[in-house]
Amino acid sequence: MDGSSLPETRSTCPYCGVGCGVILRPDGNGGLTVKGDPDHPANFGRLCSKGAALGETVGHEERLLAPLVNGRQSTWDAALDLVADRFRNTIATHGPDSVAFYVSGQLLNEDYYVANKLMKGFIGSANIDTNSRLCMASTVAGQKRAFGTDTVPGTYEDLDEADLVVLVGSNLAWCHPVLYQRVIAAREKRGTRIVVIDPRRTASCDQADMHLALAPGSDVALFNHLLTRIYEGGAFDKEYLSNVQGFDDALHAAYADDTAVTGLEQGVIDRFCDLWMRHEKVVTVFSQGVNQSTSGSDKVNSILNCHLATGRIGKPGCGPFSVTGQPNAMGGREVGGLANMLACHL
Repeated sequence: MDGSSLPETRSTCPYCGVGCGVILRPDGNGGLTVKGDPDHPANFGRLCSKGAALGETVGHEERLLAPLVNGRQSTWDAALDLVADRFRNTIATHGPDSVAFYVSGQLLNEDYYVANKLMKGFIGSANIDTNSRLCMASTVAGQKRAFGTDTVPGTYEDLDEADLVVLVGSNLAWCHPVLYQRVIAAREKRGTRIVVIDPRRTASCDQADMHLALAPGSDVALFNHLLTRIYEGGAFDKEYLSNVQGFDDALHAAYADDTAVTGLEQGVIDRFCDLWMRHEKVVTVFSQGVNQSTSGSDKVNSILNCHLATGRIGKPGCGPFSVTGQPNAMGGREVGGLANMLACHL
């Protein structure tokens, strides 16, 4: 059968956290053609190499077609009975906290909910974590400290409208290439400036106006210094801060940090601070270079504090923007799929 006569299906790419829209069509030979959805607000038809190659994942070549137990093929019933017996015997001997689930970041909300219900509601243990524990836990903690909720206060459209995009611990060009293309398109259309803050020189630096190769782990000192410069330069938003608690304490803590730990020349730091304060529409994009750290939550809060101090949050073209590596990390948290959470972010 000619694949062109078969119906199209609109779906979502299952790889990274961008959530690109795809249009899928059977090719009539058991395969699938994939193209970007031009009407999808995340990618407007763009796809990276992973999304473009989605059709290659639907074949059964090199896939397991049956469970393996100790390297030998088994039936589904036998494999599931073995797992159930091991869980039951372990719980009977050592109690419910002797078992645990670690869940992917690529499940649907319904799948997360069932796994969470099985562990907490049936087995009786809180020992379940989704991908968020590895990927996003620092940002979750930082956002809860700042906002009281696990909330990312930004949209992709902010990347299109920003005058300055700061990438912190994010190699956007490789890890979220469709978003990087949006930033580059904004640069070509609006002259958007780009700053990369990363110990390494990455592909994202190729079109950046500045690359701050700071010492690993020194992000807090850099953004705390920015906060003091915002205060000294009168760039803080008094009206916005009237609704924000803890600014004085944050500022006091910021003054205690020394930028010498960054390893950057003071002139470079000053140019970055001037650039950040001079542009009203600033989006600070941060990713795993911030999250995967012993001080990850503090890094997040140091970034959020600069946006809160200037009121550059909740407005078009502004805001701190956490980008994640898995398509449904938030979904796992929505249904309580972390050891310290219940459903609905409770």
